[in-house]
Amino acid sequence: MFEVFGIPSTALFGQLLLGLINGSFYALLSLGLAVIFGMLNIINFAHGAQYMLGAFAAYLLLQYSGLGYWWALLIAPIVVGAIGIVIERCFLQWLYKLDHLYGLLLTFGLALIIEGVFRNFFGSSGLPYSVPPTLQGAQNLGFMYLPIYRGWVIVFSLVVCLATWFVIERTRLGAYLRAATENPTLVRAFGINVPRLITLTYGFGVALAALAGVMAAPIYNVSPQMGANLIIVVFAVVVIGGMGSIMGAIVTGFGLGVIEGLTKVFFPEASNTVIFIVMAIVLLIRPAGLFGRAV
Repeated sequence: MFEVFGIPSTALFGQLLLGLINGSFYALLSLGLAVIFGMLNIINFAHGAQYMLGAFAAYLLLQYSGLGYWWALLIAPIVVGAIGIVIERCFLQWLYKLDHLYGLLLTFGLALIIEGVFRNFFGSSGLPYSVPPTLQGAQNLGFMYLPIYRGWVIVFSLVVCLATWFVIERTRLGAYLRAATENPTLVRAFGINVPRLITLTYGFGVALAALAGVMAAPIYNVSPQMGANLIIVVFAVVVIGGMGSIMGAIVTGFGLGVIEGLTKVFFPEASNTVIFIVMAIVLLIRPAGLFGRAV
């Protein structure tokens, strides 16, 4: 064991790992928010509740169907994404031409309803969800022990984030999505069903939140409040990266997770507010966010 600026290496790298794990969830959740806002211009305040739904979907699949973590990674995002599609068709499609405030208020109300229903049935205390056997244990890196599951979360989150960025920014489907938000009439002229494209985009953004919820279930307790405790921080991440910026959500999510982790080592008193301090500084210097486009 050695020291860095008087801090034991185990403590420093342990907090750095914790920051990367938190950053993984910040990146995935803010990516879903950025996709939804960038393509639909809806501020999806229900994102935290949909993240919670993913964790509960994994828990219920295990308890009542015997389907473990790997099946939950596939099924939960599809199920929760389908719920998102129903929400978009029934409610959100009527708000696209209105002020952003209407979408925010609607999704905030939906979040309160979803959390209230789950609190009524499952209570406020957390429910355990075990790490899959294949990802249990830890790897000795010499300077610290890396829990295998936490390493998996970081790597898998990064892969999902970069794959999403590639699809949206570098493929024909992504070009259709971006064009549909800016000039839907022209895109319809090419025979593309724009409303269906928008609906699937919202479903995909919700599925990303659910995927993050499944991955969080073995680390944190599955509880109705788990999304509410995280959504404010995730919105700050999106604002810092730039509303609607895909790469901004990814880079800022991981970066702020690391900053938060290191702050807990060097200045613990500021660890709960450092993200909001960064947000205030960034907005003073660059109101559109680090990767946002000035209007």
